[in-house]
Amino acid sequence: MFLTFASLPDKQFIAWGWRIPFLLGIILVGVGLFIRLRILESPIFRELKTKAKLPVLDIVKYSKKKFLLAMGSRFAESASFYMFTVFVLTYVTTNLQLPKSTILYAVMVASFIETFSIPLFGSLSDRIGRRPVYLFGAILVGLFAFPFFWLLQTKNTALIWLAVVFPLTLGHAAMHGPQAAFISELFKTKVRYSGAAIAYHLSAAFSGGLAPLIATGLIAWTGRTWAVSLYLILMSCITVVSVFLAQETSQKDISQ
Repeated sequence: MFLTFASLPDKQFIAWGWRIPFLLGIILVGVGLFIRLRILESPIFRELKTKAKLPVLDIVKYSKKKFLLAMGSRFAESASFYMFTVFVLTYVTTNLQLPKSTILYAVMVASFIETFSIPLFGSLSDRIGRRPVYLFGAILVGLFAFPFFWLLQTKNTALIWLAVVFPLTLGHAAMHGPQAAFISELFKTKVRYSGAAIAYHLSAAFSGGLAPLIATGLIAWTGRTWAVSLYLILMSCITVVSVFLAQETSQKDISQ
């Protein structure tokens, strides 16, 4: 949908085209709200919800390590997503002086494939565990940090597509697939909602939201892309360590 409006002439896109996808997103908000209101909570959660007064304080007191591991597990996933879908748009069109349609189509195809690969990796994590699948994705993203720019800099359309589609549909999807279960299962029931929600969004703000800005600043400072690759490797290392130190919970009873 965004690609359709992004294909408009620059003046029209800047004037009004970019607003349409966001306005249409109101429909998704309604769908999400409907689903959330219809979901039935487990009896254990409803019972503990009436007892817990300040779950955030319980997280600070009893679950600091798990909270930090949950945050760290998102660094590679969130940073890579924003790098491969947001930063890459500016880099390809501004630094490489290529048509924006080239990279927009690549991102669109990758996003479409991820609608299938994410649930597949999630299902795989139910069978072999969250940690192996998650670690595979984080390591793959780290290993692809330098080849990502090498492929883009060829200015070959097929290789540019490969640079975007490969890490998103395999590396990012392998982390995003088991992520919801992995983070939620780290916490006990009485702090699960607060712990998972705060860790998830706080980590996204630092690792994902700032990623394009940091990457752009690193290129402006060094004049090269190696610094951005090292930054992505650092994010991957943080996630690898966090997931490695976390307990495997896919086959354990987490009702308490």
